Amino acid sequence: MITVLLVVHILIAVAMVGVVLMQKSEGGALGIGGGGGGGGFMSIRGTANLLTRTTGILAGCFFATSIILALMAGTHRKPASIVDTPVRTEAPAVPAAPAVPKSQ
Repeated sequence: MITVLLVVHILIAVAMVGVVLMQKSEGGALGIGGGGGGGGFMSIRGTANLLTRTTGILAGCFFATSIILALMAGTHRKPASIVDTPVRTEAPAVPAAPAVPKSQ
């Protein structure tokens, strides 16, 4: 289960990087997805809104899978400190009688 979730997490991260790189920068000089005239499938504003919304959705999914993976990884741990170990309530052992030295 963790392996499947980890693969989904990695795919979301790669998709988010791709979507962020396709967005047009504030200066307008570097974006891959922009440019050209008005003869495209979507207008520039529509493309920007779609990419922004997609980035937000992918970021939310990335945070969710990160939290789920962290919770799943923490459930298989053994107690690591003295505070986490359970207290034993056993009765103390009866001390042995002192040894009597043999006389010669």
